[in-house]
Amino acid sequence: MTNDLSGEGGGSNVGRDESPEERADRRWAELLQELRVAQTGVQILFGFLLTVVFQSRFTELSDTDTNIYVVTVVLGAVATGALIAPVSFHRMVAGRQLKPEAVEWASRLTVMGLIFLLGTMASALLLILRVALHNAVALWIVAGLVLWFVLCWFVLPAWARHRDTRS
Repeated sequence: MTNDLSGEGGGSNVGRDESPEERADRRWAELLQELRVAQTGVQILFGFLLTVVFQSRFTELSDTDTNIYVVTVVLGAVATGALIAPVSFHRMVAGRQLKPEAVEWASRLTVMGLIFLLGTMASALLLILRVALHNAVALWIVAGLVLWFVLCWFVLPAWARHRDTRS
């Protein structure tokens, strides 16, 4: 059995009468819809991050804030790459009867992209709140937001999968 990251609970086709190829086509279409949301968000965030360095106040940032900015941009680039990679991966293997494998790899890349997007958002929020608040409260706010994102993006889906496998 493959490591199915699609949320379908393994390789079962319970409730569906579809061939492996039809299942791969359906899963690919579902994944593309998910990627459209994530790609749009990461690309907008990354685009804004790229403009920050050209703002006049950028030179006023402390060394710590400049380092946070650099980490944020790198994480944004990695997240963008991981979330766009499934399209490239699919294009490179199209026509080779590898769609089930392509869907698995695309799913893994999407999860990695979401993890890097979480890091990008956390470091961007840290930078913005440090500049806005000028105190340690920023770190606590960001920690709370990261917990919220982890809960929404990973814990609740994992809980639903676990709950589904018990029934």
